Amino acid sequence: MPGRVFDKTRVNNQIRLIKAKEIRVVADEGQIGIMDIESALKMAAERDLDLVEISPEAEPPVCKIMDYRKFKFEQGKKERKAKKQQTTLTLKEIRMRPSIDTHDYEFKKRNVKKFIEHGDKVKVTIRFRGREFSRQDLGTNVLNRLALELADIAKVESQPKMDGRQMVMILRAS
Repeated sequence: MPGRVFDKTRVNNQIRLIKAKEIRVVADEGQIGIMDIESALKMAAERDLDLVEISPEAEPPVCKIMDYRKFKFEQGKKERKAKKQQTTLTLKEIRMRPSIDTHDYEFKKRNVKKFIEHGDKVKVTIRFRGREFSRQDLGTNVLNRLALELADIAKVESQPKMDGRQMVMILRAS
């Protein structure tokens, strides 16, 4: 499968491939001690469990006697839970003009509010064309008015600033 990460954890007979002659063995009840790999494998087989390499960099390497399938299942469950709780922030953009009509302004403001309530950041852009470029105060007024009207749910992350022929402000949930 593409994108699949293969597990590099060594289990049972794969542990024989390590260079160390002895390993530190741990079980659910605590530390058992330092012993050779063959004895540890035998002990795991007697308990009907697996010998799993936990810390290969340690001196001596640490191995645990446990049910490997159960361990992998629990590990996968933790990863799925972490992935489910992870939120991705997206940046939405709303474009306006400095001489925007009242109805258009209210419509765009409603969209900005919806995006912020959804948890997204919003980049509000005022585009200047022709002579409008000499009246940048109109764009600043529109952006400040928007920030003021949405102050209860949004916080200005980036103050209005010019970027070429457009003025940009970024809002995020407060």
